[in-house]
Amino acid sequence: MKRTTLLLGSLLLGAAAAASHAQVLRIGMQDDPDTLDPHRSRTYAARIVFTSLCDKLVDIDAKLQFVPRLAKSWSWNDDNTQLTFKLRDDVVFHDGSKFDAAAAKANLDRALTLPGSQRKSELASVKQVDAPDAATLVITVKQPDAPLLAQLSDRAGMMLSPKSFAGADSASDVGRHPVCSGPFKFVERVQNDRIVLEKFDKYYDAKDFAFDKVIFLAIPDSTVRLSNLRSGGIDILERLNPSDVPQVKENANLAFKPVTGLGFRQFMFNVGNGERAKTSPFKDKRVRQAFQLTIDRQAIGDVIGGGIFPPAQQPFPLASPYHSDKFPVTAPDINKARALLKEAGQENAKVELTFANNTIEQSTAEMVQAMAGQAGFQVSLRPTEYAAMLAESAKGNFQVDMRGWSGRVDPDGNIYSFVTCKGTLNDSKYCNPKVDELLDKARTISDQAKRKAVYDEAQAILQDELPSMYIYYQPWPFAVNKKVQGFDPFPDGMIRLDKVSFN
Repeated sequence: MKRTTLLLGSLLLGAAAAASHAQVLRIGMQDDPDTLDPHRSRTYAARIVFTSLCDKLVDIDAKLQFVPRLAKSWSWNDDNTQLTFKLRDDVVFHDGSKFDAAAAKANLDRALTLPGSQRKSELASVKQVDAPDAATLVITVKQPDAPLLAQLSDRAGMMLSPKSFAGADSASDVGRHPVCSGPFKFVERVQNDRIVLEKFDKYYDAKDFAFDKVIFLAIPDSTVRLSNLRSGGIDILERLNPSDVPQVKENANLAFKPVTGLGFRQFMFNVGNGERAKTSPFKDKRVRQAFQLTIDRQAIGDVIGGGIFPPAQQPFPLASPYHSDKFPVTAPDINKARALLKEAGQENAKVELTFANNTIEQSTAEMVQAMAGQAGFQVSLRPTEYAAMLAESAKGNFQVDMRGWSGRVDPDGNIYSFVTCKGTLNDSKYCNPKVDELLDKARTISDQAKRKAVYDEAQAILQDELPSMYIYYQPWPFAVNKKVQGFDPFPDGMIRLDKVSFN
């Protein structure tokens, strides 16, 4: 904490000296992003940075409707097997090279083939990508793919300069110095400290962006983050601790900017990933079911979430048309949990919970430790820097972890990659061919009622086998200095800086 405070102090001194020459926006982040390569990234914090750094084919508006970005328009053919984009002709990458259909094809081909790409399962339906001319991009799919446009409104649709990855010695080189086409370009990164971007004057809508520089500061401690907002060390704070909402509302210099999100917090159990899965009590689904029966989601929402964390039992948020009343939130039942542990021969199950080392996650983990202990679970806590935790989980070095997902417009984005056998976010390595069959089928259905019925069928299996347990739906509580004008959060939790300025 001392190091963070001292660092921010030095940044502020530098800022004061340059205040009359540059408009610098500072954003306080709960987590440090993982890689800044959109094809390999997994974290919400990185998505926030990418929103300023990497433009994409399409975006969403505040009402979750798709809107043009690098693509001016798009259309499906009659049998929904070809998606054709008409692209802008006035876009250049930060290295000065021109964006066109060939560049877009190179990016999509990379997302589909790069070892370690997190976008592969998002684009699994893609058969081929063609660039018949500079302004036309054609994506042919193996079968109709209802979520594809939604995937392309996020990291799968973000564009890097092909020059930046054509000559890269490794994929990590791209993440260390990303070259995109967004309104701000990369300057530097100091791990677990700051990421600095500066305005890209050749951006096609550069006039809509007021700031000369944007600095993202990783400040996991929510108290320190809020102190820096109050003192002027940062201008925008993402993920305000719910217990701090009254302080912000009472401060005449600050504004509380909450928005209902699309994502969730969950526990993921390691059921088949490496050696630790073989010895974990959670390998037995009865132990996973017992763990769920110890957790009072409503209490977590009230105590940790200050009443703004709605309890979750499924991956689709309350406002989604795919949210099902067939799966109400499981109430805690300690006696039943004990009985299941006894039946599984695990009356005093020793388990390890891994979680991000920030204030809210620490408090939640301690509450869960006490709840599970009532049934006999002996829960040890393992706080870890969030990006490092995900990297370890991908290798199978966990028993159960607590992770967040910022959510997607299409329901596929909240479930497919987490539970299908080859899902890129399936660190559990849970695999049920029937679930894969159902979720693949759901991707091909455009009728909402028919698609929901398929998701319900898949969820019935998942609620029993429980590779993941949802805790609460993730709201996005932002707080800003009142000198920041024009900032409105979107349900996807991104920070969009067009038309945002200091008064």
